[in-house]
Amino acid sequence: MQNYQPHIRLAPDPELCCAILPGDPARIDRVLPFLENTQELAYNREYRSACGYYKGVKILALSTGIGGASMGIAVEEMLQIGITHAVRIGSAGALQNGIRIGDLLLATGAVRDDGASCAYVPAQFPAVADPSLLQACLCAAQAQNLPYHLGIVRSHDSFYTDQETEICEAWSARGVLGSDMETAALFTIGALRGMKTASILNNVVLYQADTAQGIEEYGNGDAMAAQGEAAEIRVALEALARVMQDE
Repeated sequence: MQNYQPHIRLAPDPELCCAILPGDPARIDRVLPFLENTQELAYNREYRSACGYYKGVKILALSTGIGGASMGIAVEEMLQIGITHAVRIGSAGALQNGIRIGDLLLATGAVRDDGASCAYVPAQFPAVADPSLLQACLCAAQAQNLPYHLGIVRSHDSFYTDQETEICEAWSARGVLGSDMETAALFTIGALRGMKTASILNNVVLYQADTAQGIEEYGNGDAMAAQGEAAEIRVALEALARVMQDE
């Protein structure tokens, strides 16, 4: 019997070592048109998966749901099926003026303001992208002439704490580009387990704009956010193909 993982419901595949990781299961549908010879694989809880080929490289597309805890499960189970390289393609809210809707945030590292990464290792351990995979993402964004910002993001566990405004202002003052909920867990757990990781975030909320309104507009297909989503998919796939060709 194949060794299916309990949550992502996938078994090892000798061809698969690369993954692209949206949060939303519905985003799998928007990844598939960029791939050839696609195949739906599994759908359990927040974990929907499919695979296909990009420039000859077989790619797993796996949704990870919301938050670091779900991401952590995905990372651990992907390791068991042979994934060695993973790029998150998520959304973010800007923490700096000048970051527009649809701009990409290429995360060099993440503030570990989440619970999942701290469950693994003390806060002194840095959450940073793999240098080679990050460089491949940067080269892909530049080659496609896409608007991007390179720097630190913040991962957190809730949009709705009583101190959200003060927290965002404090991290903005420290130069943090934007916020998401999964990058810190991906970077931390990936590093501890030997997985090469990167995170590309599509900005969907302007700094100091209403988060709930921004998310609603994103869900309704805001044109600039949709362009940013397509851009982050292209960058992630190009980066994975580039790294595989170099190795």
